[in-house]
Amino acid sequence: MKPAILLIDLQKDFLDSASLEPASGEVVQRATALIQGARQQSYPIIHVWTTVRKKSDRRMPHWKRDGKWICVSGSDGHATPESLRPLASEPIIHKTFFSAFSNGELESVLQTLGVETVCLAGVHLHACIRATALDAYQRGLQVFIAEDAVASDDPLHAAATQRYLEKRAARFVRVESFLAQSVLPVNGANRIPGATTSARNAWLRWRSSPIRTRVQLLKRLATLLEKKSGALAKRIAVEIGKPVTQAKAEVTRAAALIHAAIRNAGPLEIAGGRRCTVRHRPLGVVAVITPWNHPVAIPIGKIAPALLYGNSCVWKPSPLAGSLAVEIMKLLKLAGFPEGVVELVEGDRLTALELMNDPRVDAVTITGSAAAGYAAQDVCARRRITIQAELGGNNAAIVWADCDLEGASVQIAEGAFGFAGQRCTANRRVIVDANCYKEFLQNLETATTALIWGDPLDPKTQVGPMVSVESRNRVAELVARARQSARVIVRHENSRSPRRNGAYFPPAIVCCDDPTQEIVQEETFGPVLVVQRANDWEHAIRLCNGVRQGLVAAIFSRSKKRQAEFLEQAQAGILKINSTTANANAEAPFGGWKGSGIGPPEHGRSDREFYTRTQSIYV
Repeated sequence: MKPAILLIDLQKDFLDSASLEPASGEVVQRATALIQGARQQSYPIIHVWTTVRKKSDRRMPHWKRDGKWICVSGSDGHATPESLRPLASEPIIHKTFFSAFSNGELESVLQTLGVETVCLAGVHLHACIRATALDAYQRGLQVFIAEDAVASDDPLHAAATQRYLEKRAARFVRVESFLAQSVLPVNGANRIPGATTSARNAWLRWRSSPIRTRVQLLKRLATLLEKKSGALAKRIAVEIGKPVTQAKAEVTRAAALIHAAIRNAGPLEIAGGRRCTVRHRPLGVVAVITPWNHPVAIPIGKIAPALLYGNSCVWKPSPLAGSLAVEIMKLLKLAGFPEGVVELVEGDRLTALELMNDPRVDAVTITGSAAAGYAAQDVCARRRITIQAELGGNNAAIVWADCDLEGASVQIAEGAFGFAGQRCTANRRVIVDANCYKEFLQNLETATTALIWGDPLDPKTQVGPMVSVESRNRVAELVARARQSARVIVRHENSRSPRRNGAYFPPAIVCCDDPTQEIVQEETFGPVLVVQRANDWEHAIRLCNGVRQGLVAAIFSRSKKRQAEFLEQAQAGILKINSTTANANAEAPFGGWKGSGIGPPEHGRSDREFYTRTQSIYV
């Protein structure tokens, strides 16, 4: 394999788009890592730029129609960020249309270099990268796309493009894997047909089982979880670094979710008029796709109601929590669930896509990233099957001057930094009344410093390591970029701080009043808390609602008037008063607005809404 790196349209006019996903800072950082690694290995690097010249005006017709002048030669928007500037020896290919091959120059350069493989990075995946990949494939080149170094301002289209290209013309790999020439996927797709067939056969029997039998087995599972909570918590702490006390609380919550699902189960038949009855029927085989950060509670919270309402499941957990998935399967067997009613398939993102695409799957429930949500939407829309997706949160707490500032700071610090900020309900942002900003910030620093760092197996630990060194590095890079435009306060100089290398990252308080900054708009999923100053109430609500996500929002205020205004105006699926955004009640529906959720919420009375379909019977 003699590869060349193609950097496509990494120019400021494209990168400055507010709708770019992922954000430009992350894309630039990953592309920079790609070219630095490529230069060390003497791989050729070719820069592909869209170049418009006003004199000749060879803009694309739709740009002319819309009056767009983008990437004009000599303008600041035509240039790339400093870290991506070409070396004198690296060729630049100028284009005016989508594909980098459109003018013949790139093909000549690749032939001269004797290149057989290309790796693409840049923007936009759904347009210029797609066109270039297909043209490279047509010319007999092996095509890789650096999946963590591409972006799009049309992310659903990008998800469809990725699925399309992976089936035909290109392989998507992470930057480090490509540079290490370690590009074999962790793919369990060959297990999927057997697993879905087994689950389908088991469902045909399970759907007819008495509801009391299902309830009895689920209660037995809850009892086993409670009995095994200590051992499971220790395994969670070892496998993903969650502090053991928080891990034990997670296992307890998993058992509580089972009991809540049983209590909240509505009747399966509802009397209608004299001649009509409405009943709720199971969906069939449900694909359950879960993340690593709550490796017991999230899977149990999906599998239990699915089984309760007569469905079977095929479960694809995160590879980072594989051994815990095996332990849960053992508990399901020990509880007495029939063979095949829950099947386990292990693998990566491609495995999840294959599972969702399997014709024997009738519905998908997934918890994951925004990108995972777009991919799931694409698959489920094409197949016209039901989807439930929880896609994280960029959660804000509003702190008003009339609240208990010290108490609020303690709650928010723990909500932001507990489990190193690796939970979807974590307090990501705090919006502070300008009248108490300085006092609250001092209290917040004190509360953050008081948090207990250390070994996740120590019951006193509140802040352990991140799940991996890669995750730590990602957050460190995000905070480093934030330093260019914001004040960063890192609280790690105390006697409880871990004195070791590894995946630990110190809690970081980022003071950033500009709502457009990447650190404000993106969910960090790490121990980072953004503090913003609000000039008045309208400003505070605007900041609270001013992100794509809408999972949880909170207010700290004694004023009934402010609380009522918050409940009326906050755009989130879960609202809290005088409480951190972190954590949730097992009895209540759990789901977000805007980019945080698709389909019915999880848990509570929403379980029946998702795991069954209604049927009206006229007599």
